[in-house]
Amino acid sequence: MNLRLDADGKTRVVAERAKLDSDQAATLFRNTVLPHLADGLALARWLAGDATDAEDIVQEAAMKALRGIDTFEGSNARAWLLAIVRNTTFSWLAKHRPKALVMVGGLAEIDETTYSAEAGPDTPEAALIRRADTALVEAAIAQLPLPFREIVVFRDINELSYRDIAAMLNVPIGTVMSRLSRARARLASIIAEKDS
Repeated sequence: MNLRLDADGKTRVVAERAKLDSDQAATLFRNTVLPHLADGLALARWLAGDATDAEDIVQEAAMKALRGIDTFEGSNARAWLLAIVRNTTFSWLAKHRPKALVMVGGLAEIDETTYSAEAGPDTPEAALIRRADTALVEAAIAQLPLPFREIVVFRDINELSYRDIAAMLNVPIGTVMSRLSRARARLASIIAEKDS
């Protein structure tokens, strides 16, 4: 048993978790983290704006997840990993890029994850329209300020719940909903400007 201070400054008793041995940690890592690495890479690409940087960020995030795998509480593995990737991205960007620099290149390399295979066979015209629409939306998302961009990526691309996003960002659900609404409105105006 450990004694810890909670947010109100009150002492509470916390049961210690048993430390995992290396085989247990490796198995838990394989089952918890590996299935969601592609989502982590997509998030890092969106936030960093560069595929090469995103790969470095995800590698660092995976190492952090492995070191902290015994802290995983078993709820939502995807949200847990994406929170690690998000925090690692911001740490990496602060360390490797000047604050005034915002990279938006490399978004064209992001895998097309929004279209399902069940849409049926693609005609060349439909594929061209889809690529043009995808490129327009990706460019518009890249123009959003980072707090709006991450909300749109979490909710509309990674399909996380409001509750998971709120927990990841450490904000109330109402704030998530408000930011998402403002981000979508700004996104719509950017697309309308480019479309006209």
